[in-house]
This record gives sequence, structure tokens and C-alpha cells, in this order.
Amino acid sequence: MVCLDHQCKANGGIDMLTPFARREEPCICQVPKYWPYCNAAKRFSSVVMNKTDGSEWDDFRWRRRIETFGEDDRPVLASGPQDMVDTVCQLGEITDKGRETTLALGQRLRHLYVDQLGFMPKIISDADSIYLRATPMSRALESVQQSFVGMYPPSARTASFPPPTIITRAPADETLFPNVNNCRRFSQLTKAFAQRTADRWNDSKEMQYLNSLISKWMLASSPRVAVDSHPRLSGIMDTVNSTLAHGPNTRLPSAFYDPKGRDIIDRIGVEEWFSGYKESAEYRTVGIGPLVADIVTRMVGSVQENGSGDGVLEIAGVEGDMGMGRGGKQGIRFAMSGCHDTTLAATLSSLGVFEDEKWPPYTSHVAFELFQNESVATARQSSPQASGGETKAPRQSFLGGSRKTVKTKGQEQNLTRKPLEGMSQEERDQLEGYYVRVRYNDRPLIVPGCKVPGKHLDGDESFCTLASLSISRKLFRDS
Repeated sequence: MVCLDHQCKANGGIDMLTPFARREEPCICQVPKYWPYCNAAKRFSSVVMNKTDGSEWDDFRWRRRIETFGEDDRPVLASGPQDMVDTVCQLGEITDKGRETTLALGQRLRHLYVDQLGFMPKIISDADSIYLRATPMSRALESVQQSFVGMYPPSARTASFPPPTIITRAPADETLFPNVNNCRRFSQLTKAFAQRTADRWNDSKEMQYLNSLISKWMLASSPRVAVDSHPRLSGIMDTVNSTLAHGPNTRLPSAFYDPKGRDIIDRIGVEEWFSGYKESAEYRTVGIGPLVADIVTRMVGSVQENGSGDGVLEIAGVEGDMGMGRGGKQGIRFAMSGCHDTTLAATLSSLGVFEDEKWPPYTSHVAFELFQNESVATARQSSPQASGGETKAPRQSFLGGSRKTVKTKGQEQNLTRKPLEGMSQEERDQLEGYYVRVRYNDRPLIVPGCKVPGKHLDGDESFCTLASLSISRKLFRDS
């Protein structure tokens, strides 16, 4: 599974974003309200009904222009620098640079998983073995689409390739980001940790340094830079990062890009937003626990190959059907989700692998890779298990082998959502020989909880046993 930071700040995302919210305008350093970095606005397409009985549909192509208030509140066209009107971005929209970087990420994924490892096919006739999902934010969906096209461009899809399925959720049900708006307890916890950060840093020498740099551009109603100023320090960081990613027409004064100042802002922002995951089991549980549980569920479901856990039921099948994919596909091979920077850092912090890290840069991604030990797979193929009478052929993985499971007797119990501490030894044995590697921006990580002998592949601590990563009450912070 690959989780993309949709923002390229995040994501993760993974796209370059215009500022999230319109700031009150303090003075001469005001960033232009509208940015001219969205050429997609000239090329939009929507689905329209052509007949009232619903028997005929078509694509309606259109361009977007944005209207706003002008002098005396009269309507005027929004324009960017040099009076550009046809490429103006909405706040928080993926920009051309974001599309470029997410497309390039998809191309890197193809180079790794298709060209180098041969794990994914070179050409696909459908996407029924690829689990795609995005948050309700359009930039997350567009990031997934761009990365998918990078991984499987038109030349790598057959002429009859059907539209791929992309899973979305209602905001209240979303787990691809820490859902502070729909969990009252998590909201309380985030406010408490944010206040602690403000209490710790607002009167520090580091904050004094920031004020010496940029306080003259703050609002009269909030003249000092602070964790909880208006705008918040994390909001200033968003704007600094977004402006750095784009052209000179949307830059702040040079003081905002002071290296020491940016380092201080980053350090405080990471503490405010992610220290809770390191310090509190409850914070991890309500903040990122649902997503972590989903990831483990997908991996265990892939191991069991029972179709109920890896996502194939949601993705595969012709219209109106769920289950086996077109072409006989029975499982998910690759998953890609459009997430956010807060998703990535929250997950890595909960795993204990975000120590001394900076805020996730644009187009960041985290990959969870499932491996099977080839020697264990071969042993299972040659010797039916004592219980259940199953013979399993070695699964195709990065370590070799084929994928098919042949069941000769009995049916495995669904373990996809069962906590490890509640499994019998027989059930735990089903996870033996499987390993998980976590990579952050193409860099393998060593999870502290997997350093213990028996919890990783002999000779390589970056390969955690699947059992050690199975759903735990401590949510991966074991040491």
C-alpha cells in the first residue's frame, strides 16, 4: 500500500497547493489572493445526462473562471499576476506543479514495481487488482489520478480498459486523515497538545527570533508571531512552503525564508501536530488507529486470500457486481491512497519512526510492502498443514514465487480484524513467513518495535514480521 500526501506539503499528499485559507491582509507582504498555476481550469470535464430516461450519458467539457467582489462589491473576474484569468486556482487546489510531481511519483512507482521487481504487470486490461482510494478533498482524488496515470499511462492500458474504481468515503467516515472534526475526544486531545506547545514556545528565545524576522507583517489585532497567533504559526508555515514551491510572482518577503527561522517554525509545527502520537496511546488510537487497523486488515486479508479483507470486494467486478475481478483476479496486488501530510506523519510517529524528522515535504509518500519468505512458502507447498489439510503454493512477492492458494480442506477463520493477543497459536502460525517493510519517500525505515529478536527477518531489521505489526492495543509503539 502506498499512501500519498495529497499536498506535496503533504499529502499527501501529494500536490502543490495554494494557501488553504484566505489570510487577513496585514500589509505589504500580502501574497496574491489568486494564483495563476492551474491550467486544468481550461480543461475541465463533467458527466452529463443526454436523455431523460438515463440511457445516454456524455462528457461535457468546460473552462472555469472565478468571479469575486470588486470595487463597491461589484462582480469582477479574479485574476492572478499579469491579469491572468483562465488559469486561476481555487484556495487549496492542486496546481500544475502538484500534478507534475504526482505524475512523476507514479512513474517512479512503475519503475520500481513494474520494471525492476516485476511485481506488477507491464500492461493491464483492468484495474481490478489495484485498490485506489482518496479523501473527499478534490486535490487528494486528483493526486491519486495523476499518480495512477504515471504508473499506468495510456500506453500501458489496453484499448478496452474500463474505468478504474476509486473508493471514497463521507467526511464523517473518513480514516485517511486524523478526523478531528468527527471525533470529539480527538478534538479535545489535539487542542490540549496544541495549548501545551503554545505554553512551551510562545515566550521562548526561538519565538523572539521569529518575531524579529516577520512580526512587522503581522496583523494589528495579532501583532506577535506565536503558536496560537492569527494566523497560527502552522498557517504561516503552510504559506511559506506553498510560495517556495511556485514562481516569483507569489513570493513573500525574503525574511520568511530565513533558514534558521524556517527550521524553528518546522520544529514547533511538528511538535504541535504530532507529539501526541508519540506520547499518548489514546491519541494514537483515536487519531490514526482506524487507518492503521485498515492497513493491517488489508495485509492479513491478502495473506489469507479469502476475498473479505484485502479490498477486492470493493474494487473488482463489472457494474453492479462485487467479488472476483475481471480476468479472474481474486486479490489486490497494489493499493494507493490519496492522503495528507498529517496522515503520513501521524502514521510514522505512531510507528516510532518520525524522530527528528521535518514536516513531510510536498509529494511525500509512505509505502507498506508485504513480503513472503520464499523458503517458508516452498516448505508449505511441499507439506500440507497438519490442521485443515491445506497446501499453499508460494505467493508471488518481491522475494519470488507464485500467488495462487489451493485449498483442499476446511476454511481459514477470518483473522483480518482479530487482535494478535486474541489469536491462538494455530492462527498466529498462518502469519508466519510474512514480513512488512515500511518506506518513507523511498527510504526503508526500521520500526523500533521490530528490533526485538523474533520480530524481524534474520539479518535485516527493516523487515518486520507481519505478526508483530498486527493490530495491537499499543498501536505499534512497543519497544
